[in-house]
Amino acid sequence: MKTLINLKVNGKNHELAVDANLILVDLLRYDLGLTGTKKGCGTGECGSCTVILNGKPVNSCLVLAIQANGAEILTIEGLKPPQGLHPLQQAFVEKGAIQCGFCSPGMILTASNLLQRNPSPTEEEIRTALSGNLCRCTGYQKIVEAVQSVGKTDEQ
Repeated sequence: MKTLINLKVNGKNHELAVDANLILVDLLRYDLGLTGTKKGCGTGECGSCTVILNGKPVNSCLVLAIQANGAEILTIEGLKPPQGLHPLQQAFVEKGAIQCGFCSPGMILTASNLLQRNPSPTEEEIRTALSGNLCRCTGYQKIVEAVQSVGKTDEQ
């Protein structure tokens, strides 16, 4: 039996009939074609499936689609402006914070949420915010540097 849900994803309204056991990451990837949201561990450990749900980063592998009924969701596709890259995306490229790129959407969305709440985070605050997102390629220093380069400092 399917349940009818309504979502706003990246500013667009969607009405979908979903199975009770459908997880949000699968709805985003397979029903809406938003493949920037990666499906990693499936247990909420890696953060590759991170999206912004009602203003907060969540692991979309741990959220049932029906739990997101009425929610507003931002994926990596919705973060990018119409022209060019979002400043965080550009910083990740420039600072060498992307290698395989699998973790990047979750890292960038989490960092974007942090910078919205705190435009001038310390290195410790950045590392704490990103602690739920795992990277196996770059190490975290380049990722932290990318986030720091976008954050406001006293010198800016």
